[in-house]
Amino acid sequence: MPSLASLLPLVMSLVGSGLLLWAAWLMRRRAAAIDPGAPQPVPSISLLKPLYGAEPRLADNLGSALDQDYPGPVEVICGLADADDPAAAVARSLPVRLVIDPRRWGRNAKVSNLANIVAAASHDTIVLADSDMAVPRDYFTRLAGTLAQPGVGAVTCLYVGRGDAGFWSRLVAAGIDSHFVPASEIGLATDLGHPCMGSTIAMRRKTLTAIGGFAAFADVLADDHAIGAAVRATGLRVAVPAMVLVHGCSEASFAALARQELRWNATIAGIDPAGYAGSIVLHPLPLAILAWLIGGGAAGALAIALALAARGAVSLAATRLDFSGRSWRDRLTALALVPLRDLLSFTLFLASFAVRSVDWRGTSLNLGRQGRLAAREDQDT
Repeated sequence: MPSLASLLPLVMSLVGSGLLLWAAWLMRRRAAAIDPGAPQPVPSISLLKPLYGAEPRLADNLGSALDQDYPGPVEVICGLADADDPAAAVARSLPVRLVIDPRRWGRNAKVSNLANIVAAASHDTIVLADSDMAVPRDYFTRLAGTLAQPGVGAVTCLYVGRGDAGFWSRLVAAGIDSHFVPASEIGLATDLGHPCMGSTIAMRRKTLTAIGGFAAFADVLADDHAIGAAVRATGLRVAVPAMVLVHGCSEASFAALARQELRWNATIAGIDPAGYAGSIVLHPLPLAILAWLIGGGAAGALAIALALAARGAVSLAATRLDFSGRSWRDRLTALALVPLRDLLSFTLFLASFAVRSVDWRGTSLNLGRQGRLAAREDQDT
């Protein structure tokens, strides 16, 4: 019999494993889903890509947005704050428009970039997307079809990970696949999550104007979430189609991984503290190990096995969401990383409760109320 002290982490682990198995089923269902076809008429689209630095596969990621089956007009506009940024050479090698504008609208450099380049957009359907996203050939068709649905004010997309810079980047990608995606699926299925992600946000120009334009979010760390909340406040919804993108991870060291994920975690904790704390159940492996160590006995050992199986099921389900396909070597590597990834994620989950500032693109920023940003020398008000 398990000890009394082990019962709480044991039950939490079992609940978490059950949720992950459900999430794996949801992910498989998403992979098999069929989105609506292209609407008629087909809207003209302006794609905004804020750039910063030369990511490992930047040209390929940008190129995926140029290699599309979409029948309507599309313009791709890339933005930079610094003409000497190495991303400039990549952008100039592709058939895109490059806008270089150093103006800052607030402490969020990405939002300042967007606020600068949106003026160059010619079309009424605006799509903003992170530079490290690779997209399928029907990307614009699916976005336009979803945005045309009644009551939809914006469209955003889930994504899986791809390691582009060695071991640590593959570990980041494994975290996206086995932690971010299942948590997002559970949030969508229970209506407890309201995602709006920088992977893609598509909206009409009038909607962007109604929420105050990009400058309204220039001092918010979670600008994508804030944009989604603003769209919902107008009475419209943010839709998430079945389409899944691929996020190219470029973290080449443990320090880079930790900085990135602590920033992610602190952002989520700032948006929804209670929900973030409750998500501890989605760490069933460390909870099961804890239960076993404090007297869980055979029940604890079985919980460890179930947690590993549940996370493995999620990892395999993520491979079906990757439109580019994955080799068996990549699939086996992701499975092999599950124990390490789970323990690392739990450690960073706990550490995030102590985070009061983040390092973002070489700048240290304090986290203020409601996810707002301030430089270290500023005091929160």
